Amino acid sequence: MATVFTKIINGELPGRFVYQDDEVVAFLTIEPMTQGHTLVVPRAEVDNWQDLDPAVFDKVMSVSQLIGKAVTRAFDAERAGLIIAGLEVPHLHVHVFPARNLSDFGFANVDRNPSPESLDDAQARIKAALAQLT
Repeated sequence: MATVFTKIINGELPGRFVYQDDEVVAFLTIEPMTQGHTLVVPRAEVDNWQDLDPAVFDKVMSVSQLIGKAVTRAFDAERAGLIIAGLEVPHLHVHVFPARNLSDFGFANVDRNPSPESLDDAQARIKAALAQLT
């Protein structure tokens, strides 16, 4: 059975994409720790990061770095946080988000009900920052 991320990637569920290529996608999470919290996900449905083909893992990390640069620019943050937790959905995903302090790294602090407008704004800001970076 396809994961929720595969369903988003395939267009079966909605997603606010900021990046896509043949191997990797990046879209906003619906429960952000900070505004701009983006998930970088391989198209291949692999659960554990250590099981992913090394070349694809390198691509995931390269895209994560690019998204990190974009979210720091888009949200005027000095740093981008990066977490591979892998417990919520059995499909590798890298959390990339603007980070200003250690409390930004807490999954207990996620916004469980962000407004559609805040998510749309975050998507537009990240896409604009990516356009400046690439």
